Amino acid sequence: MAKILNIETSTTVCSIAIGVDGETVSVNEINDGYSHAEEIEGLISKSLKEANLKMTDLDAISVSKGPGSYTGLRIGVSIAKGLCFGLKIPLISVPTLESLAFHPKLEKYPNELRVPMLDARRMEVYSCVLNAKNELVAQTEAVVVDEKSYLEYLRNNDVVFFGPGMDKCKEQLSIHQGAKFQVDIMPSAQQMVSVSEEKHQNENWEDVAYFEPFYLKDFVAGKPKKLL
Repeated sequence: MAKILNIETSTTVCSIAIGVDGETVSVNEINDGYSHAEEIEGLISKSLKEANLKMTDLDAISVSKGPGSYTGLRIGVSIAKGLCFGLKIPLISVPTLESLAFHPKLEKYPNELRVPMLDARRMEVYSCVLNAKNELVAQTEAVVVDEKSYLEYLRNNDVVFFGPGMDKCKEQLSIHQGAKFQVDIMPSAQQMVSVSEEKHQNENWEDVAYFEPFYLKDFVAGKPKKLL
């Protein structure tokens, strides 16, 4: 029976969930901008306490691998790797977009294709396409959304769009009869629990020393502000 600490920091949400044998026993999260560095240790401690576990009871650490916020991903992965090194336990990575599709609100779409979206720059989103069984139909990519986006799927299917990148695309995509939109779905460590349990059972682990987040695009730093 695996006891896994799941970490999600790919967006403005900082989320921690404890899974025991694939069931969520504790979840704590905060959506307060990018305050992950200040919040994550407290959320981990609170989650372990609620689950009546000590850090040394854990069998693995699971982390959302991206894409998403460069800084958020760095924080989550750094914490996860540090815990794995210290506790000498495996590291599991979970694709952010694919875990987003495990949200319970999507259960009311039993036949639709699923397109989770994370916000990128301007009209760009990170997205992939999955079927109703959450099996990949199209790999994760950066898409500049317009009226023709996802047309190859919308021609013959109903497609539900969701995630924190969905709102800015709704106007362009709503012209298609088969387009549906599910609001209020954000990445959460709770959606990682069943995935990380399956990966642990299959010993689908990462190399702790060499694992890096999946940024999808290179980090571009903003110009420094001029000193007054």
